[in-house]
Amino acid sequence: MRHRFMIAIGLLGSFVIFCCPAAAASSQRAQAARSVPSTAPFNPHDLSGVWGRFGSRAGRGNLQQGTAFPEAGDPGFGNDVPPMTKEGEELLESHKTGYGRPLGSALAAAHPEEHIGRRRAVPPAVGNDPTADCAPAGLTRNILSTYFSPFEFVPAKDRVIHHFEWTNEWREIFTDGRQLPTEPDILKWNGYSVGRWEGDVFIVDSFGFEPTTWVDHFGYPHSEEMRLEERYHRTAADRLELTMTITDPKIYMKPWVSQKKNIPNALAG
Repeated sequence: MRHRFMIAIGLLGSFVIFCCPAAAASSQRAQAARSVPSTAPFNPHDLSGVWGRFGSRAGRGNLQQGTAFPEAGDPGFGNDVPPMTKEGEELLESHKTGYGRPLGSALAAAHPEEHIGRRRAVPPAVGNDPTADCAPAGLTRNILSTYFSPFEFVPAKDRVIHHFEWTNEWREIFTDGRQLPTEPDILKWNGYSVGRWEGDVFIVDSFGFEPTTWVDHFGYPHSEEMRLEERYHRTAADRLELTMTITDPKIYMKPWVSQKKNIPNALAG
């Protein structure tokens, strides 16, 4: 019996390695030279490296459970949700998420300071999260992920490649001075992006998003009119700060500024 058990464990390990190559690669990379001290010298204009807010999937009870350290923030965009249009409210209601505090529970009632979007989780069997059907998560959810999903910035001459390891997705952030298209030829999961530096802050503006993705795993909606601004600031050798702003007048009555996210270097010890 013991031998059968060990064989089963071995087969499971092989399954993880062969069926989840991104996870295996991330694990191998994270176990390699894990030493990026915060006091090490760094160039604030160099965002290259592997970054990630690792932790377990966010629990329905404790919204902070999904991160490895408290200052990282939870996997949501932010609790300070602006007033929504009628279309936005209807879309939010139609998105049945399994994350957050359970709908109608005493725990949800005990936290009125949290937006209702974070207090309406339903069992996965009755949910309709697009990612449950293997649809792409979309840019904001990829960035916000705390579930073993590091990303990497790879600078090039006229662009920065932003690579997400878990799903092996990448986007181009053009830095050659071009403007965003006013009418994209086709809507994309990660949109069209251009970047520029303002002091030590790298600002990325994006537009042209496929509207069926969610802003975060709590199910907040966006439309094809959404514009996203990301502001990355490298504050130490092993730390990035990120703030995002969504402007989508079809869904939100004013811009929505995210909670500040702290993102450690994924190779830091």
